[in-house]
Order: sequence, then C-alpha cells, then structure tokens
Amino acid sequence: MTIAIYPGSFDPIHYGHIDIATRAAKIFDRLIWAVYDRPLKNLLFTVEERMEFMRLAARDYPNIVVMPYHGLTVEFARSQGATVMVRGLRVTYDFEVEYQTALANRQLAEDIDTVCLMTSLKYAFVSSSTLKEIAFLGGAIHEIVPPYVETALRKRIAQLGDGSDDKVKLVSLRE
Repeated sequence: MTIAIYPGSFDPIHYGHIDIATRAAKIFDRLIWAVYDRPLKNLLFTVEERMEFMRLAARDYPNIVVMPYHGLTVEFARSQGATVMVRGLRVTYDFEVEYQTALANRQLAEDIDTVCLMTSLKYAFVSSSTLKEIAFLGGAIHEIVPPYVETALRKRIAQLGDGSDDKVKLVSLRE
C-alpha cells in the first residue's frame, strides 16, 4: 500500500488545493492531507478550522485522511509510513521552489520521494495569498473556494474590520 502526504499550511484551502488532493487520492492508496500547524506565515484560520475545511472537501474520498503536524515534514511522513510527498505546481516559480525543497527533503530522507502534480489550468493563478487579498478587497471568490470557505473567510474579514491592528499581513498584488 502506497501512502502519500500532501503537506501545506492551507490558509485557507481553495479549489487548486482540492484539485491536487483529489487527483492524488486517485493515484495513491492513502493520502494524508497534512496541515502544518506552525508555518512562518500570518494565518487567518486555526489548525482546527483549516482541517475542517479540508475534511469537508475530502468527504467523498474515503482514502483521504486529514491530519495536523509540526516539525520536519519528512519526519511526519516517516511517522505515518508515507513514502511519497505530493506537491502542486502552478507556475514556473513554483517549480523552482518545489525543486529546491524536494532536494532538501531528499537529503534528509532518501526513502521519501516527491511527486509534483500540475494544477488544472483554471486554478493556475490561485494562491491562498491572492485569494485573501481578493476577499479583503471585496472581490468575488465564489469560483475560487467552496461556499463554506467563502462564508468563513467573509466572516473573518468582518471580524477584523477596517483599521484593525489585528489584520493579517498580506503580500500585495500591487507591489
């Protein structure tokens, strides 16, 4: 049985993430959709909230298990018996980053391979950062995220309000 992990921060998930997870679930016997609990990022959603989004997205795939993790991804993979890490690629820049990460992971764990899946063309522009900026600016996100994510994201934005010091720092598309 081949066990793969699809790790990331997923804050929040979007259809690009779901595309990769569901396609990977068709390739591997078991897919652990793993949410990293402490990324070096400003987060909008807790680990529990992100996991709930992922569980809802994976509800029709009995071989997808959603789990949190911390520490080195390769160590988590080993602890779960995974021999493959799944990563998604959107643009050329993603390839460069993922290639470097795959080499580092290979150095740490020769027994774990990285498999990259190209996202479907219609999601190639989507990232969580882009999604959050569109949402913060009042743009339409219904074609980017499932309804339950849109509702939670709109609610979180309303909670933060204008002028709040609690706002999440985002990379601007305008810079």
